[in-house]
Amino acid sequence: MEDYAYVLDYMPEGRPNSKDYQHESLVLALGKDEFKLFELIPKEGKNFLVGDKVYIGKDMDKREKIKHVKNRISWNKLTNAAKSEVPYVIDDIIDNEEERFLEFYNKAHPITKKYHMLELLPGLGKKKMRAILDDRKKNGNFESFEDLKERVPMIHQAKKMIKDRIMEELKNKDIKYQVWVAE
Repeated sequence: MEDYAYVLDYMPEGRPNSKDYQHESLVLALGKDEFKLFELIPKEGKNFLVGDKVYIGKDMDKREKIKHVKNRISWNKLTNAAKSEVPYVIDDIIDNEEERFLEFYNKAHPITKKYHMLELLPGLGKKKMRAILDDRKKNGNFESFEDLKERVPMIHQAKKMIKDRIMEELKNKDIKYQVWVAE
């Protein structure tokens, strides 16, 4: 369950191709914890900026700007403007919760005898996976993305690999292993 979401696009007149056009304002948003995509109905007279963090949880007293969650939506239902904002919002989420995402590198384990969770990350194959696992076994958990980069020099963009995986999961709901995006 998502309690907070980040605004990706605000349409004060609704979707132009919708029967509710010019009647129902709409906010497109990305959930903070489970990366769910939403259509939100704002409260009357509220305005939004892209990147705003809004409360969408069950406690109605905390909902200062959002009236209710209209729908959970797929990637294809986002506007082009919203799609272009997703990578920046994911960057902010990862930056603000580095420990949460670093935990993936610290706790990743085999999925099958021949396939490891680390290999789910775009650009990370067997050689890089082995380097991470060997260093983790020898020196313990990674303290930060910078620590990971220093200890395993072939891993240049640990944060970007996670962001790219989240993007893959958002765009393709049929992906076999969902690590970040809740179904």
